[in-house]
Amino acid sequence: MHIIHVLTRLLRAGSEENTLETCLWQAAHGHEVTVIHGPDPDPLWQQKYGDRLRFVTVPQMVHPIRLSQDWSAIRALRRVLRDLAPDVIHTHQSKAGILGRLASTAVPGALVVHGIHIIPFDGVSRMKAAVYIAAEKLAARHTDLFIAVSRSVGQAYIDAGICTEVEPVYSGMPLEQFQNASPPADWADVLGCDPKVAPPVILMLAAYEPRKRHIPFLDAMAQVLPTLPKATRIVFAGKGPHETAVRQHVADLGLEDRVIMTGFRNDPEALIALADVCVLVSEREGLPRVVVQYVASGKPVVVADLPGITEIISHGHNGLITDPGDLSDTALALRDLLTDRNRLETLAQGAAETDVSNWELDRLGARTTALYETSLATKNGAL
Repeated sequence: MHIIHVLTRLLRAGSEENTLETCLWQAAHGHEVTVIHGPDPDPLWQQKYGDRLRFVTVPQMVHPIRLSQDWSAIRALRRVLRDLAPDVIHTHQSKAGILGRLASTAVPGALVVHGIHIIPFDGVSRMKAAVYIAAEKLAARHTDLFIAVSRSVGQAYIDAGICTEVEPVYSGMPLEQFQNASPPADWADVLGCDPKVAPPVILMLAAYEPRKRHIPFLDAMAQVLPTLPKATRIVFAGKGPHETAVRQHVADLGLEDRVIMTGFRNDPEALIALADVCVLVSEREGLPRVVVQYVASGKPVVVADLPGITEIISHGHNGLITDPGDLSDTALALRDLLTDRNRLETLAQGAAETDVSNWELDRLGARTTALYETSLATKNGAL
């Protein structure tokens, strides 16, 4: 099959990792795979995988909503899709999901699939939610198959009346590297501390985007840090457009010695191995890959309540689920864990015992492609 995957942004974040792992499995199993994306992609992906995947940029397909440019993007996508004539068009991310599916009519015989990585109408105003749901219902008319990163995320689409059936395919990843990791050799330099004494470490792996809520998290943590040992470090790892604002906020709070911003690193498993407790406070997510990585590493997790999160986190067993509307709840949970080592170790044991086999890497590509084949047979039989 010739399979096209469509994304608005091609950065270093969860939906991109999920998509590219699927692409690589498909390419390795004999399929022709093209990745269509918007402008300013991270060059890493072309450098690493350009010999196995074709990358096509559509400059008009930007992340912000700009109606005139969005119509131009649909026209450009239609031209590209018509020229490539794929068997499968698989859209990802909210914006590309709408534009790509509206453009898919240029190839009437193609199977059109939408991958739901996040619920766009969750955690936004009522007006925005209504607009997003209306757009999703319009795009659903051109969709043969819905795939979601968790059952709960898929159910949200069904409950909103967008579709009647969603297939769950958990976000696969190379779990072994997280299960057998050691802290980075340069850990003392990373933390800016005496190499003889490892300080308590709170870790958040997240792209710098407003919805990840680095700044509100810092404001909440600023209230509890005085009650924790002075050596305690908060480590942020990732990159993104909001990084400068976060760095400035760290300075404004006077926390330069307590908050470490590592930038993007190629060894997330080593950073997780360094941590005492891992955290995520996003206001909107699907089922975050990074939370699975935390658990696979045997680390306790403090995470704001998100759709699907209970499919990996059991409150009080391998982590704590906190109030997404009150980040002081997260800050207090972290404080309590770091001052109660017995409880921290109990949660770590629970994480180590958690079955993460649903997120094994091969399942992602294999199940996704098998769903294509079943849906294509059904579609072709109906024509």
